[in-house]
Amino acid sequence: MRRSGRGSTIFLLAKNVCSKPLYLRCFFTQPRSMRLLFAVGLALALGQAQAQTTLQLTSVPANTPAGAKLYVAGSFNNWNPASADWQLQPGAAGRYQITLPAAVSGAVEFKFTRGSWQTVESDAQFADVPNRRLTIGAGPTTIDLQVLGWKDLGTNAPAPCQSTAMQPQVRVISNEFDMPQLGRKRRVWVYLPTDYATNPQQRYPVLYLHDGQNVFDKCTSFSGEWGVDEALGKLEQQGVAAGKCVVVAIDNGGSSRLDEYSPWRNAQYGGGQGGLYVDFLVQTLKPYIDANYRTLIDRANTGIAGSSMGGLISLYAATRHPEVFGRVGVFSPAFWFAETELKNYLRQHRATAPTRFYFVAGAQESQTMVPLMQAVRDSLQRAGYAATDLSYQVRADGQHAEWFWQREFPAAHQWLFAPGTVNSQRPTAQQPFGMYPNPANQQVTVQLPAGLSEARLELVDTTGRVVLRRALREASSVIDVSALPKGNYVARVKGKKYAVNQTLVKQ
Repeated sequence: MRRSGRGSTIFLLAKNVCSKPLYLRCFFTQPRSMRLLFAVGLALALGQAQAQTTLQLTSVPANTPAGAKLYVAGSFNNWNPASADWQLQPGAAGRYQITLPAAVSGAVEFKFTRGSWQTVESDAQFADVPNRRLTIGAGPTTIDLQVLGWKDLGTNAPAPCQSTAMQPQVRVISNEFDMPQLGRKRRVWVYLPTDYATNPQQRYPVLYLHDGQNVFDKCTSFSGEWGVDEALGKLEQQGVAAGKCVVVAIDNGGSSRLDEYSPWRNAQYGGGQGGLYVDFLVQTLKPYIDANYRTLIDRANTGIAGSSMGGLISLYAATRHPEVFGRVGVFSPAFWFAETELKNYLRQHRATAPTRFYFVAGAQESQTMVPLMQAVRDSLQRAGYAATDLSYQVRADGQHAEWFWQREFPAAHQWLFAPGTVNSQRPTAQQPFGMYPNPANQQVTVQLPAGLSEARLELVDTTGRVVLRRALREASSVIDVSALPKGNYVARVKGKKYAVNQTLVKQ
């Protein structure tokens, strides 16, 4: 993890000149200019070292497998349990250590793993341990730590985790929900209000959340859950209108999480597939949810929220599709991931309809968290979003962790979904039509957007030939595509002052 900079390069140059073992004698025999160069290089190298912290494991459990690779996962690397960049190096006497990059500073949380969350550290009785917490200062330091146990190496098999998801309100829609835009499958959850089954005439607003593993159930989370189901259930009991809300949670893609949660690439961490992920939400998932659950489908009743990278993609989704999302929750956003690109993007996208944004972060998260969040808030205001629709909260004790977002969720949700705060005014961008399932085999359902009573559908193959035409005279129409060859098609829906294209995959 030690990174060579200009100082170390100069130091190596001087070292090559003084190739003898007696560096001190050699130093004084060199010309004055070379001595100055050597001194500057040494000072820079020492300066770099002073900015770094080393984590050292002085002992690990005796049953640690021989040759095991140990990693650190924490708030500084998106809790990746098996990143090669964050692998500890073995040393003498069974010790392991890693020197953190100089950019890691302030309050951090972390755990040690052997490459997965199933092989995470535990206490000596193989029970879960809380996140380690550390405040990294400016000076050089080595911190000695111990791992007492590994979760998977207990003498007895661990007791099955007891799900904390509210039943029957929380259910898994599918463990393999198709994401045709990305060519992947994903687990998708849904939470239904407590009166959903007993109030069949009622329709509900919808909130879409990322990192679905952490939304409802501690057994699927990697660092604690948000407890969204319990929070909304409590609001319902208290008679708060915002509590009656359908929540759709989409699992992250693990190794593809960073790729999917940013439309822009980061040279070090990836990204660039966020546009396709948002297309999945808008073109595939939302039409399915609106067709299968009693939802209020307009933008005033549709929200999106997430934390860290999930906050970044939520902001992007809402500003790219203001015709779909009218309420946006941005928790501890990772705006650093694409700072320049985001700034340019917001400069080019003016407000087209009233949209409610809730920003919240902790003062202890990083040096850039609060300034960047404030800058984005200001950019939105310059783009035409009303100051009264931009809630900006900084908590003194807040950290980049699930416990913080769990605590902040109820207040954020109540503010976002306060009655009468967002209207259904149609923005200048045209609403997409719904089309599911996609990929399709025998049939596909086409759902017209609100306000469009009839239209025409055309399917165009890759040669530009129209292979199917249908009149759409109802809000939802089932189209037989069984006779079409497998492949990709452009689905065109045209109506009065309406023309939108989407991709259909025929299997």
